[in-house]
Amino acid sequence: QVQLVESGGGLVQAGDSLRLSCAASGRTFSRYGMGWFRQAPGKDREFVAAISWSGGNTYYADSVKGRFAISRDNAKNTVYLQMNSLKPEDTAVYYCALTYDRSWTGAVQTVDYWGQGTQVTVSS
Repeated sequence: QVQLVESGGGLVQAGDSLRLSCAASGRTFSRYGMGWFRQAPGKDREFVAAISWSGGNTYYADSVKGRFAISRDNAKNTVYLQMNSLKPEDTAVYYCALTYDRSWTGAVQTVDYWGQGTQVTVSS
């Protein structure tokens, strides 16, 4: 019913920046929160950042605070993740997420839709 398509991943060196985008299409029938998760090889999918419908509330994993910034443009049904000062440990597949849970702060079990993922690789 809802499709999420990520873009902007790639191969960069440590210290570089990337901006990921995620566009939602289909039936987005109510206000929704959006966010980002990532999964490295051999590890569980982990929370990265989340943003409320209005954009007034944002949440970040401790590992990315001060380096990453999440934002959204509701007119475009798009969420962004600006990633600065990238580190090799940021290497992962990054997944966009959408939820209709109005109190959502990044819980994986309440995600309603997932994107297909985009690869981010940070070399040393």
